[in-house]
Amino acid sequence: MPVHNADVASIFDEVADLLDIEGANRFRVRAYRNAARTIGQLSQPVADLLAEGKDLSELPDIGDDLAGKIEEIVETGTLSLLDELEQQTAPALADLMRIPGLGPKRVRALHEALGLTSAEELKRAAEAGRVREVEGFGEKLEQTILDRLEAAGAEERRWLLATVEPVVESLVAHLEAHDAVEQIDVAGSYRRRKETVGDLDVLALSDDGPAVVAHFVEYEDVDEVVQQGDTRSSVVLRSELQVDLRVVPPASYGAALLYFTGSKAHNIRLRDRAIEDGLKLNEYGVFRAEDDDGERMAGATEEEIYDLFDLPYIVPELREDRGELDAAADGTLPDLVTRDDLRGNLHTHTTDSDGRASIEAMAEAARARGLDYLAITDHSPNVAVAQGLDADGLREQIDAIDRLNDELDGIRLLKSIEVDILKDGSLDLPDDVLERLDLRVCAIHSSFDLPEDDQTERVLRAMDNPLFNIWAHPTGRRLNERPPIALDLDRLMEAAVERGCFLELNAQPERLDLSDVYCQRAKELGLKLALGADAHWESGLDALPYGIDQARRGWLEADDVLNTRPWSEIAPLFDR
Repeated sequence: MPVHNADVASIFDEVADLLDIEGANRFRVRAYRNAARTIGQLSQPVADLLAEGKDLSELPDIGDDLAGKIEEIVETGTLSLLDELEQQTAPALADLMRIPGLGPKRVRALHEALGLTSAEELKRAAEAGRVREVEGFGEKLEQTILDRLEAAGAEERRWLLATVEPVVESLVAHLEAHDAVEQIDVAGSYRRRKETVGDLDVLALSDDGPAVVAHFVEYEDVDEVVQQGDTRSSVVLRSELQVDLRVVPPASYGAALLYFTGSKAHNIRLRDRAIEDGLKLNEYGVFRAEDDDGERMAGATEEEIYDLFDLPYIVPELREDRGELDAAADGTLPDLVTRDDLRGNLHTHTTDSDGRASIEAMAEAARARGLDYLAITDHSPNVAVAQGLDADGLREQIDAIDRLNDELDGIRLLKSIEVDILKDGSLDLPDDVLERLDLRVCAIHSSFDLPEDDQTERVLRAMDNPLFNIWAHPTGRRLNERPPIALDLDRLMEAAVERGCFLELNAQPERLDLSDVYCQRAKELGLKLALGADAHWESGLDALPYGIDQARRGWLEADDVLNTRPWSEIAPLFDR
């Protein structure tokens, strides 16, 4: 039974949650959280590393103890420490921590005061007005918790795109191993590269449906077979991810791929176009509207379907009914940015703050990935991390980077900082040291709960400083964890254009901030975006493709992204 990196990371996160609720030593809790993040962002499966005899203790944040626990998870699929913690603390309490506004201390307080062990019990207590009576809560927080519980209950469970990726790769490899399978595609929101994914829709091109379905349900990660037919099957994996398989013959494969890729809105618009032409479009192909049993006019490939409507091929990332069909008809579809267009990364952390690799190691990793330049953007003092650079520390790093640039070949290091935007809109370091940098990346890391007007004015005041260059992860969101902070983002984007500032598209899979909709809005405003990996160790640079996916969904071309240019071209843009 395969154990994916996401499985290991999930177990470590659960351990950290339960330890946090118990009030365990914060350094122990942080160790598990850091380990979960490291494993979750590794580009190579830890199971493969173990099979190759690699020493996992050499990975960032993974010592001998955690390396042994990873090996236990890979070998058994579980962790005895997690089992012990679940016997001591109700596992459902960890779910409560995922509700915005509830951390370990508040969850522990609710459990001790009201005996709550689940989200449903919390909801009933809030509805009865009992939560406000617990010390440290109150009526306003009670209502906020209730609102967020109701919002969470209305949403289907979704997984991060990066979490699903290795699961998909393993499943596709299993299916492709069968001789009857000619082609496999994973459709739906996964193919459209949405930031989160619900159920997986898998299409198999084959003339032998029963054989392919039988092979599918034998996949070793299947926990439950929900349905099994001759050409269709539905299973639930151990991760609780549902996968639906459809086996499709060659003549209909393109039509089925188009239909199940979506989006629903895009498909409706395309079907409306078919109706206007006296045709009907469905998952089996394109037919004459008046001829139910007539000749299939198109359907083997997506390209021939679009061509039948005199349209160029529309890539899956654009199929959201945001004007792509009109642009295709007008010949104005964007020439979307690609990973090969990127020349550098403008958001990188090292061991000088909360990173897990040295500046030299990060430089080598960037060069190995074909990048020409790398901005070192360690944190400033106000950020709640293990350490941040004060003015003297930043001066020392500036001098160190200058020396390294004299020694390095094939990569240029840029002197920068991720400087905190304080509550009053000032920056966390004095101007005289910020002036020595090549660029400044500015971000909010505190006071997330300010009212929208106050939060917006805070950022506007920061942008008024001519040393403000890039606004990092602007909305502060963390997918499935933390909602965006309250901001008038459209006003701030317009202000950035006026002031010569830029916004970041943060490529971290749990952030992907900006959203695709705001990426498209930035393009409309002529606001260039900086694509940043926010890398904290070498493999963190492998997040860049997820940022490219998001950029493509936002209609961005290479010219819309700052770091597709050589450094000599963008350096003047940071001199306000």
